[in-house]
Amino acid sequence: MVARRLRARLPALHLPTVRLPTVRLPTVRLPTAALARELSSRVRWLRARWLPAALAVGIAILGAAQLPGSGGTRQEVLGVDAAASPDGPSATATAVAGVTGDLHAISDPNGQAAVPDTRFPSPAASLTWYRWPIRNARLTLPFGPSPWGSRIVDGKRFHDGIDVATFCGDRITAAHDGVVLAAGRHYDAFVGWRGDLGPYTARLNEKNLWGTLPIAVVVDDGNGYRSIYAHFWKVVVKAGDTVKAGQLLGYEGATGRASGCHLHYGLFSPYEVASFTFDPVAAAHMLLPTEEIARVDPLAALPPMASAGIR
Repeated sequence: MVARRLRARLPALHLPTVRLPTVRLPTVRLPTAALARELSSRVRWLRARWLPAALAVGIAILGAAQLPGSGGTRQEVLGVDAAASPDGPSATATAVAGVTGDLHAISDPNGQAAVPDTRFPSPAASLTWYRWPIRNARLTLPFGPSPWGSRIVDGKRFHDGIDVATFCGDRITAAHDGVVLAAGRHYDAFVGWRGDLGPYTARLNEKNLWGTLPIAVVVDDGNGYRSIYAHFWKVVVKAGDTVKAGQLLGYEGATGRASGCHLHYGLFSPYEVASFTFDPVAAAHMLLPTEEIARVDPLAALPPMASAGIR
């Protein structure tokens, strides 16, 4: 009751209309170019950080898987893709750079690294396309046991190549197509020594003895074998040259330990696991290793002696 009376006596209040001003917010433009660069940078970082790892995992998975129809895993040996038995190396003869036999890994002949290799090189008698490096010559010392040999095989002195002679200055030609590995007196790294040649070469340098060595040529015959030609008077090829069978290598001489002009011709496979022993007294004097890769008889690979006038 009292409240109604008070309202009746109070005058009506009219509040003015208040208009608020319109507030315009500024347009915000996102730095799209900078944002794009930032996103691109992050993508590149992620790619560099994680993509190699992902690829490595993928390759490992593929490498562990069998190829369809292979019956086993695959292995690459000297650039040749060869099948391997699930239980180990293939027991079948596998052609690898002209060498056949069971596949396995052995130390590099020069002691540099472990390399995939073959246990048994092709027999010398199976080699083809060889020709005599000299014609109409005398076979003055054959391959095999000899009191003149400097190698030891089965407790006996042994000559590890063949010596043939005509006359000083006669032409010596390549017995097989191949690539020259060494030409001159710096050839020891290519002839199959088993061991460290450091002390030997240091002695030659210190005493200036290089001139006492024979002038030689070593050729990779491209079939898993190397040919060694020694005692030249002069050579006309150099390391890296490609030669054809019958191509001139140099001229017959008597450099090194030689009683007269002749050619020493040796044949060996750097993949051979057998060894010849070098004369221990000479090895100790010259600081050479006491073993070299076993040689094969060159007559097994060369044509019949009569075909070249060899007697």
